[in-house]
Amino acid sequence: MSMFCHQCQEALKNVGCNVRVGVCGKTSEVANLQDLLIYILKGVAEYNQQARKAGLNQPKTDRIIWDGLFSTITNANFSDESICNRIEQALEERDAIKQMLVEKGLLADRAYPDFATWAGQHSDFLTKSVDQQVGILATENEDVRSLRSLVLFGLKGMAAYAEHALNLEFKSDEIADFTERALLAIEDDSLSVDDLINLVLETGKYGVDVMALLDEANTTSYGHPEMTEVEIGVRDNPAILVSGHDLKDFEELLEQTEGTGVDVYTHSEMLPANYYPAFKKYEHFYGNYGNAWWEQRSEFDSFNGPILFTTNCIVPPRESYADRVYTTGATGYPGFKHIPDRAEGQKKDFSAIIEHAKRLPAPTEIETGKIVGGFAHNQVTQLADQIVDAVKTGAIKKFFVMAGCDGRMKSRGYYSEFAEQLPQDTVILTAGCAKYRYNKLPLGDINGIPRMLDAGQCNDSYSLAVIAMKLKEIFNLNDINELPIEYNLAWYEQKAVIVLLALLYLGVKDIKLGPTLPAFLSPNVAKVLVDNFGISGITTVEQDMSAYMAQ
Repeated sequence: MSMFCHQCQEALKNVGCNVRVGVCGKTSEVANLQDLLIYILKGVAEYNQQARKAGLNQPKTDRIIWDGLFSTITNANFSDESICNRIEQALEERDAIKQMLVEKGLLADRAYPDFATWAGQHSDFLTKSVDQQVGILATENEDVRSLRSLVLFGLKGMAAYAEHALNLEFKSDEIADFTERALLAIEDDSLSVDDLINLVLETGKYGVDVMALLDEANTTSYGHPEMTEVEIGVRDNPAILVSGHDLKDFEELLEQTEGTGVDVYTHSEMLPANYYPAFKKYEHFYGNYGNAWWEQRSEFDSFNGPILFTTNCIVPPRESYADRVYTTGATGYPGFKHIPDRAEGQKKDFSAIIEHAKRLPAPTEIETGKIVGGFAHNQVTQLADQIVDAVKTGAIKKFFVMAGCDGRMKSRGYYSEFAEQLPQDTVILTAGCAKYRYNKLPLGDINGIPRMLDAGQCNDSYSLAVIAMKLKEIFNLNDINELPIEYNLAWYEQKAVIVLLALLYLGVKDIKLGPTLPAFLSPNVAKVLVDNFGISGITTVEQDMSAYMAQ
């Protein structure tokens, strides 16, 4: 059995993984089951759109759709059992909504597509998952397939952010409704290429909305991120390392580890938890351990304690530490212990991982010192007068948005070199794990303003958009592209896709995207992005730097 998956930057030969095991380590069985899960979620959307119009939508339906999409993001869930459970749940929800509509006499009388009617059992899932109509290759036209992929992968990123917000009891019915409408639209053969291009931009619009919602959820719950020096050494206590993005999970773990003698460290995309005021009261929250997600196979060995994945960024583990990795939420991996979702009105139970930590030695130190972050929009707004003055006096000539994802390819060394070679009168605005390519470089400051301003996680790219819009207002400009801001973005997975679509919706042009352009962009769709938005791939540091500084 083989698969076809082209959703991440590491897609085989920059075409797509069509082998037994993908580059990320996902098996073809899991990849195909994930395709089937999305297929059935379209069936849930089919009936829930009717229920929603009648005012009968149930909150659990929104969670099922968002969690299902989230579990198919690259490096989130490698467990066929976990994905099969979600397929069963989606089938049950789809059929329950349909039955409710029938009982109320509200079911529309029309022919329904296969994803709304297929009624297989668990034993049928693998066979159905390789049905030609289930996966992305069911769309034969390359350009239509490319645009549908852009929307679908944007929806996956959107779902991740929506679920984080939902965990903090923040929700938007408009975003939920759009998610369903878009899932159905990418199955609608009556839509033209122009219609699909408009749908891509509409996806970007809701990408802005969902990141604004999550920003509100995070800052209302934990305060605005503030400039913070983060410890990157270790203490001599047993500890738990937390990776991923979910701040609610992080909060509940901190609460439950308090007074136990177990320290808590962040890893990779959880680093920005250090910037939130609400978490600073916990004395056992010590700092950050390690670097970007792809280095975990060496860093988890030396950490010695258990690791908790709250979201994606799992790499198939070494045997030496596999028995001390835990997953929760949308994540899963065969053999990893899974911490169940919180019951209604209750907290997750992290007692198993806490007791595990107590039996293990303290982390081995791999570096010392501190790194600085916490420059989300509220903190930067407080520095606005200094920044504006630095721009007006010429102390700051340009800002470079270098947000996005890190990854394993050696070509990503480009971003470290680019940061090192930037002129001293430039400032980097960053968010996401791309920062690990340069956040420990001695870049210095300009009149007390650090030359690298880290806004936080990938979803905090919203902060960078808010900062740009604020500067546009301060300088009384008509177009965001008139600002002295350049965009040199790195991408890896689908949350970066929704960030890109959000920037396009906001009208940002001339974005460089690397280390490769997405495999799911057909030549014609890539040309549309080039012609209308000026998107281009990276070349060499010298060529790109010269082009940027000449503008």
